[in-house]
Amino acid sequence: MSTQAPVSSLRRRLVVALPLILFAGLAAIFLIRLYGGDPSRLPSALIGKQVPDFKLEPLAELVDDGTPVKGFSSGILYGDKVSLVNIWASWCVPCRAEHPFLMELAKRSDIQVLGLNYKDKPANARRFLGTHGNPYERVGVDPNGRTSVDWGVYGVPETFVVDKKGTIRFKQIGPLTQDSLKRFLPQIEAAKVDLVR
Repeated sequence: MSTQAPVSSLRRRLVVALPLILFAGLAAIFLIRLYGGDPSRLPSALIGKQVPDFKLEPLAELVDDGTPVKGFSSGILYGDKVSLVNIWASWCVPCRAEHPFLMELAKRSDIQVLGLNYKDKPANARRFLGTHGNPYERVGVDPNGRTSVDWGVYGVPETFVVDKKGTIRFKQIGPLTQDSLKRFLPQIEAAKVDLVR
C-alpha cells in the first residue's frame, strides 16, 4: 500500500504538469516561428507576374509645390522607368524608420517611387508626409485595403520593384534598412537590365 501512494501521487503530478509542458512547448515553437526568421524572405506568388489591375484615388488635399499630387493606377506601371511601389501608413512605426531610405531613392531619375497609402486617415497621411517629406511621385489611397490584398500584402511597410512591362520583380516585406538595401538595390538594377532585352 505504501508503494501505491507514491505512484499515485506521481501520476497526479504528471497529469497536472502535462498540459503545462505541452503549452510551454507550443509557445516555444510559435515564438521561434514568429521571430526566428527574416520576414523579407517570405515567398510571394506575384513575383514574375503582371501587377493586378487597380485604380487608386489621390490622397485628398496633398500638394507638391502648389500642384495636387495625383493618385495612380496599374497603367502607370507600364512606362519608361522601373517603379517602386511602397505600401505605407502614418500609423506604421517601421514606415517612419524606412522613410529616409525612400527619400534617397526618390532622388534617382531612373526610377519612379509611388506610394500606396494603406487604411489611413487622409489628415494623418498628409501630416506624416509634411513632417518627414514626400518621396512619392504619386500617392494613391487604399482606405479599405482591397488593392493591397490584390497585391498580396502581408502588412506595412512593403515595397515592390516593378519593371516597365508591369511585371513584379521583387517584394521587400518589412522596412527598407541598410541591410535590406543590399538585396533591394540589385533588384532594381536587374529590372533595368531586363528592360534593354
